[in-house]
Amino acid sequence: MALIVQKFGGTSVGDAERIRAVADHVARTRAAGNQVVVVVSAMGKFTDDLIRLADDVSPTRPPRELDMLLTAGERISMALVSMALEARGVRSASFTGSQAGIITDTGHTQAKILEMRPERIREALDNGLVPVVAGFQGISTEKDITTLGRGGSDVTAVALAAALKADSCEIYTDVTGVFSADPRVVSKARRLPKVSFDEMMEMAATGGRVLMLRSVEFARRHGVPLQVRSSFTWEPGTWIVEEDPTMEEAIVTAVTDDTSEAKITIDGVPDRPGIAAQLFRTLADAGVNVDMIVQNTGTNGLTAISFTVALTDLEKASTICGEVKEAIGATSVTTDDAIGRVSIIGAGMKSSPGVTALMFETLSSNGINIEMISTSSIRISCLVRAEKVADAVRFLHTAFGLDAA
Repeated sequence: MALIVQKFGGTSVGDAERIRAVADHVARTRAAGNQVVVVVSAMGKFTDDLIRLADDVSPTRPPRELDMLLTAGERISMALVSMALEARGVRSASFTGSQAGIITDTGHTQAKILEMRPERIREALDNGLVPVVAGFQGISTEKDITTLGRGGSDVTAVALAAALKADSCEIYTDVTGVFSADPRVVSKARRLPKVSFDEMMEMAATGGRVLMLRSVEFARRHGVPLQVRSSFTWEPGTWIVEEDPTMEEAIVTAVTDDTSEAKITIDGVPDRPGIAAQLFRTLADAGVNVDMIVQNTGTNGLTAISFTVALTDLEKASTICGEVKEAIGATSVTTDDAIGRVSIIGAGMKSSPGVTALMFETLSSNGINIEMISTSSIRISCLVRAEKVADAVRFLHTAFGLDAA
């Protein structure tokens, strides 16, 4: 008997019909002789609706109260799914994140899991029930309700799978798996039967919108096999597993894109030790995450530093940079929100020369200028104009032989 954690996203439980379909699928999994733990997100766009409602009544949105509000969506879903299971003769019980033993730090709206105490979930399984757990939430060390950030239900599912030593964790969504590119951008994108944890982490970090990065990191750290599947077709999806050292990996597995960032440039920066550290420490202390960074070679004792931040952090980061500019004696701060990133990812890149050259040649021959570059052992990312991102993805997808036959 296998123990399987099945997580269903917002579109999967978007209405009564979808909830009944989820219950049917869980019942079939149980009938096949498996134990099942279900994790659910809020229905459809319910969380977005609650955020808009919070904006309407409060310009400040106190984080503690926002967490209390937003967790209502998942609690509604868990109760409805549990009811639908009972209607099919499957004994079930619903649990909030706190009841499921998900202990977090005190960081409201972006809490991190510190400990798992799933005794009530184990007890429910031992008693022949299907536990249905509200995703995205937990309880802090100070006994406050917390949320895990956008996509946090994926983290809930993986954390439960790790704590319960489940045989696998299935993430159900509105796509049939992980693709070689966004199918909405590249019509010839292929569904990938298997992706390594390293590749999936790079994809999640560079615009792949299927899995939350933290959930992939958690799964890799605890050795939880993940499968991304569709809750609309129920067909087998994509497995995210450890890289097989005995198999030769594809040079490039996927091309990703991201237009959710902006670029900030500080000109006339004094070229001396400690200046960059002062800038990025100030940003870090304000909770601004910095991604790509380029510092030009100094001339006449001055240099320029460019970096990217999330669009949602642009206003805060720009204000901080203006303050730092005055403190260090730089000349100007400029921002650019019309940029996008395109990345190629593949475990085989580690042992394949010429990948960088082909990427740059492909972009150049199609009139796409590169503004910034960052790399890892299995990824190359280029910053280009936002309006060129979709074309860049399609050209690279073809150049690296990823188009479906």
